[in-house]
Amino acid sequence: MPNASSWSASSPLLLLWEDSSGTRIFLSLLYAVLAISGTLSNVMVIYLVFSFKKLQTTSNAFIVNGCAADLSVCALWMPQEAVLGLLPPNSSSLRSAEYRLLRGGLLGLGLTVSLASHLLVAFNRYVLITKLPSVYQALYQRRHTGCMIGLSWALALLLVPLLPGLWSPGSAQQQQQQPPPRQTDSSSRYTALLLALAVLGQTALLLHCYLGIVRRVRGSAKRVSVLNFHLLHQLPFPAAPPPPRRAQRRLSSVSVLLLCCVFLLGTQPLVWVSLLGFFLRPAPPALQAASWLLLCALSALNPLLYTWRSEEFRRAARSVLP
Repeated sequence: MPNASSWSASSPLLLLWEDSSGTRIFLSLLYAVLAISGTLSNVMVIYLVFSFKKLQTTSNAFIVNGCAADLSVCALWMPQEAVLGLLPPNSSSLRSAEYRLLRGGLLGLGLTVSLASHLLVAFNRYVLITKLPSVYQALYQRRHTGCMIGLSWALALLLVPLLPGLWSPGSAQQQQQQPPPRQTDSSSRYTALLLALAVLGQTALLLHCYLGIVRRVRGSAKRVSVLNFHLLHQLPFPAAPPPPRRAQRRLSSVSVLLLCCVFLLGTQPLVWVSLLGFFLRPAPPALQAASWLLLCALSALNPLLYTWRSEEFRRAARSVLP
């Protein structure tokens, strides 16, 4: 039975060899539920934005970009994890190096673009609320917006070859017969450290943007109402009928802080598990698996995070759903 230090080299990414069949079945069902719900919600958001002209805004362009990335996780990667959890550990599918690279590429590509889209949405809203309208219009022209989206995918394609270094799945028997070289283990640890630092930096920038929005809204609700941009309907602020100014500021702050809390819950466990494994000792296998699972589950929750407070999205959804 592999120990915690060899967990990443003796198991699939989120399924542990030493788990009982009941645990593996439970994880497979969990992946199946996340795959179905995440695929439906991401496809729905993309469909609504492309079908309704009122939803075709700059902020929603970044949200659609994130939904497209999340589909590679929910629609392509999670169903495979659900199926692999039902296969025996000695299955040839689990030992195929090419197949493992394909799964790792899908996951790495989707998560990287998704996290970049989170930051693009936050910065877009930050500029809208805290800067002059002329600055926003100059920065978010159609060409500039397309370049930002393209750069998020280009960055992901450059980083994806590094991400498989986080895990080198093989059978437990292979792990015992041929221990991985110390250099490979060191490379995986440094790759995990770089991943943790990148997510930590992205989280710091995202919190700076949203907390800046909260400070501006709480200090001047009048400025938000005077801007009169249609993009304001995509913010997690209440739409019509407008509540009193004090209640509006309170609801706006709570909505933004709730979004930040959900994002932190999905990303920070993996960050600190990776830092713990690099500087002290590897975390228990179950904790490593749970941290990855929370990060992947964020792909199924992202559409709800950005649309649940939007009256325009709710109105569009009601028009297409029975």
